[in-house]
Amino acid sequence: MSVARKLIIAIDGPAGSGKSTIAARLARTLGYINLESGAMYRALALKALEQRVPLDEAEALRQLAELSAIKLEAGTAGNRVLLDGRDVSQRIREEDVTAAASRVSVHPAVRRVMVARQRELGANGGVVMEGRDIGTAVFPDADVKIFLDADPGVRAERRVLQNGAVSPDEAKRVEAEIAARDKRDRTRATSPLVPAPDAVILDTTNKSIDEVVREAEQIVQQKLGG
Repeated sequence: MSVARKLIIAIDGPAGSGKSTIAARLARTLGYINLESGAMYRALALKALEQRVPLDEAEALRQLAELSAIKLEAGTAGNRVLLDGRDVSQRIREEDVTAAASRVSVHPAVRRVMVARQRELGANGGVVMEGRDIGTAVFPDADVKIFLDADPGVRAERRVLQNGAVSPDEAKRVEAEIAARDKRDRTRATSPLVPAPDAVILDTTNKSIDEVVREAEQIVQQKLGG
């Protein structure tokens, strides 16, 4: 799949909708950089945990964000996430950091710092950026905007499989966590999780990864004039 012009592609959606997987696949297909905004919030959350910065103190977290060097490096197995020069790619996927990132990301002051950095990273195009407010707040003028969604129960099942959890109690816990995350994301005062008015909405509930990637590729090709 060849492209003549470097686009900015925004992919948004709730937890478990498949946006990280789809963004990574699409970026590889296009030869673009995959900018995972969630990883940046996770890295900041990890630093807050390590330095014992309270997750409800917005100003302290803003200062921490200003002083933190968070870098994403593309690799064959996905992004490497560097926090102040340290590879935290695996650590930020762990349960305590996931929960902390959800709390850190609700603060408007923190989001302002992070959005500014994300805009810098994607300003020259040639990027597929995924998150929860890319098409509405980070890049409202993105060339392509895709909003992925899926049934909450299906999204919970995907997370259970991803985590390797199989017990009924664990499945219920994951489903409750996703419901709580959805509520926080959709009701936060700054940049709530909503589709951009000009986004193409794809329901991934009953679709395979390959099917969704093909649909995303078709959307990009249409933007490029076929």
